[in-house]
Amino acid sequence: MLTRETTDIAVIGAGVIGLTIALELIDQGHEVALVDPGPPGMGASYGNAGTIAGYATSPVGTPAVLRSLPSLLFSRTSPLAIRHRALPSLVPWLLRFLWQSLPAQTERNARSLAALLAGAAELWDDLALRVQAAGILQRRGCLYLYETPQAFTQAWAELDRRRKLGVEVDLIGPDRLAALEPNLPPGLGGAAHFTGATFLDDPGRMMRLIAAAVLEKARLIPTRAERLERRPDGVVIEGVGLHLHARRVVIAAGAHSRALAAQAGDRIPLDTERGYHVEWDMAEPLLNRPACPTARGFYFCPMAGRLRVAGTVELGGMHLPPSPHRIARLVEGARAFFPDLPQPDREWMGFRPSIPDSLPVIGPSRGGAEVILAFGHGHLGVTLAPITARMVAGWIDGHAAGPDPAPFLPTRF
Repeated sequence: MLTRETTDIAVIGAGVIGLTIALELIDQGHEVALVDPGPPGMGASYGNAGTIAGYATSPVGTPAVLRSLPSLLFSRTSPLAIRHRALPSLVPWLLRFLWQSLPAQTERNARSLAALLAGAAELWDDLALRVQAAGILQRRGCLYLYETPQAFTQAWAELDRRRKLGVEVDLIGPDRLAALEPNLPPGLGGAAHFTGATFLDDPGRMMRLIAAAVLEKARLIPTRAERLERRPDGVVIEGVGLHLHARRVVIAAGAHSRALAAQAGDRIPLDTERGYHVEWDMAEPLLNRPACPTARGFYFCPMAGRLRVAGTVELGGMHLPPSPHRIARLVEGARAFFPDLPQPDREWMGFRPSIPDSLPVIGPSRGGAEVILAFGHGHLGVTLAPITARMVAGWIDGHAAGPDPAPFLPTRF
């Protein structure tokens, strides 16, 4: 049965980006309806590494990645993989990615990321207090692990570039690393300790608390938005059983946003990175803080009652089944550090919305400001949710919020 509804602002997507935008708009007095077919916050917002990665100023595409791309693509142990069946549809995205990996573009993208990431931990402190979830935030820093002295030394230049962009990082040798994380195996080359980093020890619980705060005052319409049409008095969103008229619409549907943005008049080079995690239940964590073996492309994530190992990048769209090989690589990588780990208690795959320049799309549609775009956050959706919410609310209410918006506007494409 078709239900005709109206609202002031419709937010399409109830992941962490859509939820935080909805919460910000509610706090500013707007009527909000959320449109999403799934449980709020239970997609990529649940399955991530839980890091508030204010230190992640390096875009995915860099000259170093460009130089090593052939080995990355053809090594079975690589943290990057492409599903061959998806390759034809990925070619336009990959060409843009290669262009954005050149030195000048990399430097520009890093500066833009740094500006957007500034204050991410403090914004999350504020958000956690608003939803009574401060106990989920853990401020113990985060580690990049280097398995050999040579890898540690080679990383110094990149870490120095991050320092120049305002990142706090302490380079520590094997002895100090062992004192911080005594369960790690001996013989590692060293680590970068991002001392001010925060992490969520239960992303799923955090998402449920944010959703509960939103749904005290907002409606959830549990269906998929399939069509979007501008009209003189607003925007109409339609789907199965859905006809919603809104004065303004925010497209925040993550990896599912591209078709809706195209209907609004914006051709965005959005594609999907398939991320994986495996989990082991355990009463006591093996680590005190998230740790990323940089050569392997995943994170060890100590979480409430379990160890999550999350990461790697697989380009393969949203329709192919999960890859057992990617799950196996995570398990093998984890056992390289903790050989006694049994079979995982669970495994998961989700979809990250990825833009070739590693910068999200935040701002008014080129067709008019009655549609606002807010997606494409890649690996930084959780980290950037609060600042994205402030920027979107600023666009809607006509006041500037956050850094210079130009690098993130849909019109850059």
